[in-house]
Amino acid sequence: MKEGRIIRVSGPLVVSEGMEGARMYDVVYVGEERLLGEIIELKQDKASIQVYEETEGIGVGQPIYSTGEPLSVSLGPGLIESIFDGVQRPLDDIREEVGDFITRGVFIPALDPEKKWEFIPEKKEGDYVVSGDILGTVQETVLIEHKIMVPPGIQGKIQEIKEGEFNIKDIIAVIKTEQGKEEIRMEQRWAVRRPRPAKRRLPPTKPLFTGQRVIDTFFPIAKGGTACIPGPFGSGKTVMQHQLAKWAEAEVVVYVGCGERGNEMTDVLIEFPELKDPASGEPLMKRTILFANTSNMPVAAREASIYTGITIAEYFRDMGYSVALMADSTSRWAEALREISCRLEEMPGEEGYPAYLGSRAAQFYERAGRVQCLGSDDREGSISIIGAVSPPGGDLSDPVVQNTLRVVKVFWSLKAELAYARHFPAIDWLTSYSLYKDNVRSYMEKEVAEDFIQIEREAMKLLEEEDELQEMVRLVGIEALSWRERRVLLVARMIREDFLHQNAYHEVDTYTSVKKQYLMLKNIITFYKEAEKVDADPERLEELNIVFEDIARMKFVEENKIEKLEKLENRIKEALAGLAKEKEEVMG
Repeated sequence: MKEGRIIRVSGPLVVSEGMEGARMYDVVYVGEERLLGEIIELKQDKASIQVYEETEGIGVGQPIYSTGEPLSVSLGPGLIESIFDGVQRPLDDIREEVGDFITRGVFIPALDPEKKWEFIPEKKEGDYVVSGDILGTVQETVLIEHKIMVPPGIQGKIQEIKEGEFNIKDIIAVIKTEQGKEEIRMEQRWAVRRPRPAKRRLPPTKPLFTGQRVIDTFFPIAKGGTACIPGPFGSGKTVMQHQLAKWAEAEVVVYVGCGERGNEMTDVLIEFPELKDPASGEPLMKRTILFANTSNMPVAAREASIYTGITIAEYFRDMGYSVALMADSTSRWAEALREISCRLEEMPGEEGYPAYLGSRAAQFYERAGRVQCLGSDDREGSISIIGAVSPPGGDLSDPVVQNTLRVVKVFWSLKAELAYARHFPAIDWLTSYSLYKDNVRSYMEKEVAEDFIQIEREAMKLLEEEDELQEMVRLVGIEALSWRERRVLLVARMIREDFLHQNAYHEVDTYTSVKKQYLMLKNIITFYKEAEKVDADPERLEELNIVFEDIARMKFVEENKIEKLEKLENRIKEALAGLAKEKEEVMG
């Protein structure tokens, strides 16, 4: 190991001299306690290092040990169900070793080097393989079959391949390449700042269903898409992230708690092992990887946690899985960039954030996508990134929000007024948007219903008209409105209260399949259309208690009984036909 010497310490930033031959983003060990750090700036023989642990007690003259390797993660069996910190240290193992608080300089391998895994080969000796080909599989959990792949940059003929129980350090195959023999183990190392390669990128045309009605129907995200959830404190960002992690139609979930409060991360750590995966009934943790990097942990480690999470997500994408990555929250990640930038005495950009904030955000989000994976087969994988943003006071002009909106395609805007009114999810339907609507349109019309998009547009038109009418009501009162305008207000209220409002803690209402969403909204639009046909008196409409109760109870109809919603459409038509008959008798 090369050795340098500390000449300056400024919080998480350490400057050392005597670093000739060091490279950007090399990992170094700082001081006698060997704290983990990474080189982020080089000037002649001086290196600026961001340290991922507390630097208290580190002084001038102490040594720096350079490893000559970039910050990398261990990829292999054992990732699923793990809880890591921002630099992939296993928190459960650390607690067993040193107690409830992480001791500085502690090093424990991310993956257990002693644990044996049953490796079942899919290739045989003599087969020619290329980068990304699947050599064999390991049943990591009941939900995830871990595929051991040929690492990128390696191709050749298999000279030897084994079957049986091995640990991640054992050689399971030998490949003869043009450069010589390559020994393949179940563990791979990959630099976190370098995106993993794919054969080609594919257009995002399949929706990522989340079970949240306001998202799937009005503001969908595609598999391989990017979305952000900005909102003020208390508007439900973290609960939204939890809901998406639980219910999103992804095979693997990577949850990065980046600088969030300890109690919120504790909720995740306690809740997730108890949750059942809706598709299989198994614990949700059987397909989840958690990164806990709370606000009381070292600031610099927040910056690493985002890259660590996305690299592991890319690894499972390369196996052909659909991965959902939750980043909660990217504002805390940006604060870590600002902290280090200030210590480096760089020219600040808007509100003190570094001038390169936008490009760093873009580099992160562009690693999402739906791809054709490396390898001779035609498997597809995807990473969908959903990032929460916590602007001060919910100010959407905040630089982090604005730089994020430039690169993501879905904007779920959380509104404090909705949260205070106990309308959750507090996603504002008038300011949110999704640029994937056209991409997923043909899928929705083919797989769900031909008139799905048409019904969604009619509902949104009613909500927009309601917003305009509310202003008029405030000025002149509801009595000044026409019957039609009062019907619009009535039906828009039904859409808001009976469709958009969803209880995350109710066993049935927490998740709604897209088929049920379609039937629910169709019933409300049918009610509106039938009322328009007969030009019904709004006051008489509100007296149809049975119909109103049935519509209000739609959200509590269980998924295996949604035929009730199909029958409700006929009951609505019958009730409105009865009103029409009454009207004729009165006029007759």
